[in-house]
Amino acid sequence: MTSMSIQILLIIILAYVVIIGTVNDKLFHIQSDIAMVLFSSLLSVILLVIQALFPMESLRSIISSLGDFGFREYLMDGMLCFMLFAGASKVNMGKFKANLRPICLLAFLSTVISSFFYGGLLYLASLAFSLPLDFWTCVLLGCVVSPTDPIAATGILNKIGLSKNVCSVIENESLFNDGTGVTLFIFVRSLITHTGDSNVAVLLTKEILGAAVVALAASFISFQLVKKSKNPIRNILIAVLNVFLVYVVCEHFGFSGVLASVVCGLYFSYKMDKNHRVQTVIDPENYYENFWEILEGILNSALFVMIGFVVLGTAISSYAAVIIPVALLSLIISRAGGVTISTVLTGHSIPGNYNLFEFVTLMTWSALKGGLTLALALETSEYLPQPVYEIFMNIAFVTIFFTVLVQGLTVKKVYNGLEKHKAKRLCHVSGGNAK
Repeated sequence: MTSMSIQILLIIILAYVVIIGTVNDKLFHIQSDIAMVLFSSLLSVILLVIQALFPMESLRSIISSLGDFGFREYLMDGMLCFMLFAGASKVNMGKFKANLRPICLLAFLSTVISSFFYGGLLYLASLAFSLPLDFWTCVLLGCVVSPTDPIAATGILNKIGLSKNVCSVIENESLFNDGTGVTLFIFVRSLITHTGDSNVAVLLTKEILGAAVVALAASFISFQLVKKSKNPIRNILIAVLNVFLVYVVCEHFGFSGVLASVVCGLYFSYKMDKNHRVQTVIDPENYYENFWEILEGILNSALFVMIGFVVLGTAISSYAAVIIPVALLSLIISRAGGVTISTVLTGHSIPGNYNLFEFVTLMTWSALKGGLTLALALETSEYLPQPVYEIFMNIAFVTIFFTVLVQGLTVKKVYNGLEKHKAKRLCHVSGGNAK
């Protein structure tokens, strides 16, 4: 993109964010992240309809530019690390430690199980309907859609009244399973393209341990500078430099930059909390936390608007009518299966006093997908045949729209229903014990 086109794109994105936000606040009162996805997508579809009815070269040029603006580069090479750092910085470390086992099993094991389970179901559908998808391509698609979105989860779930314990599990699982999903995606991609390491254990170890070592070492050094600084603005710059540098270094050496960003955020959250008294004196206006809160809100709004833009450059697959229903059903079944196995293996009481059915239902329905799913799908254009790539993009979009719009808008009702179910169950148990 030229500098002028970048300026125009930024103006359009900001205009979308302001207009959608204002209209939503006045008329619809939908959660802001959901509104950004819904209305930016609708506006994009309206542009396509206008272009189809009244072909204009100027409009065609605008649609082409918006649909091909480099979403993957924007997210993966620019903004993702800051979004993940901001999300991890808000983690309640006490709740995180208390739920460490279920969080780890859900983030790592559940993501792997869900990806392969999804791939297996999709491959069976491929055989039944003669789709151009082999087994490993189906598993690759499972890696694309399995990671949950921490930005969407944090923004939406915090507003429905979840207990802190359960909210901690969902948020932290979303933060960590992105790294697992990306690592697994790289491994399966190497099998398809016949490049890279074919040993998943070696690859996972390299990605995870490498990311943790780099993130902890750099964050330790950076926080020494924070402790010596008495300027809150400089502390913000140190944190920004730290996470950006760690992300770039990890990506260069083949470690998980996604996971490293989360580790950086957790480290700074832990240290800032321990250093709270000093920070209160140095930063009485709370510039540090306010900065990350505001930055996260801006980047998050822009991200969901951009998801709507990418619709403009996406072709509808000739297999869409068959593959989309199968993909959504596989998504729910594979997520439920992965959560069930991981939860059973925890060997501890389930957070929130839920039983297995209640917890699996909540974790399945609250698993929202977002920018990472779209970015990974876009990356496959380099090595997948065009018909297969179109299937990936169609499924990625439908997955995001279904989870954010349908699940995001109904998750509060599901949660309230599960709470009533839990209350009746506990009442029945206590009544039985009394007898």
